[in-house]
Amino acid sequence: MRTDLAITLSLAGRTQAPLKQAVPTRSGGFGGVPGLVAYLREHHVRALIDATHPYAATMSAHARDAAQLTGTPTTTLGRLPWTAVPGDRWIEVADAAAAVAYLGSAPRRVFLTMGRQAIADFSRAPQHDYLIRSVDPVAPPLAVPRAEYILQRGPFGEDEERELLQSRAIEVLVAKNSGGTATYAKIAAARGLGLPVLMLGRPSELPHAGLTRISAVVAWLDHVLDSPIERGV
Repeated sequence: MRTDLAITLSLAGRTQAPLKQAVPTRSGGFGGVPGLVAYLREHHVRALIDATHPYAATMSAHARDAAQLTGTPTTTLGRLPWTAVPGDRWIEVADAAAAVAYLGSAPRRVFLTMGRQAIADFSRAPQHDYLIRSVDPVAPPLAVPRAEYILQRGPFGEDEERELLQSRAIEVLVAKNSGGTATYAKIAAARGLGLPVLMLGRPSELPHAGLTRISAVVAWLDHVLDSPIERGV
């Protein structure tokens, strides 16, 4: 383990009980670009790695702008989006509002797996039965007459996801194209059951994915800091 690097992990603060990390962690916003600029200068930050969620367009933009204003070297650690494979029944929609419109007026059993911050639009479609999974409680609850809430943190297994879909007689999933492996099991389970998935597109204002492997980020740090970075740190 390197002892000459002071690494700080910054979390958005939206999860009430985030998993414990191996490095010092701060939580909450900076106060926009000016606040992040002040933080970078105050703490003499030598490198900034944007590893935010693929749908966190505002945070990524703030990181990019603050890095430019302070001359801080920066890179992005991004997740490649999932791609449909034979058997998938994806309907790609722009956002949650488009997903609500696509569901139509006939009642359906819908599994919302897109995070508690993004489900408010579905209150405009109270005719459906909703299964809503999130890490933290949805507060206030979705303003619909029939909604079941599950508090769970991934990763999930495909068999587990298939059982959940079947036990709740789910007819359609709504998901973000988050990429990665932690939540892909629901996509594979839907494919195996022949269920349609309304897949929300990523924000168009996001920067290019940049680096997609941690090893590449380590190599980038090695170059930026002009000192060897131990593999596996």
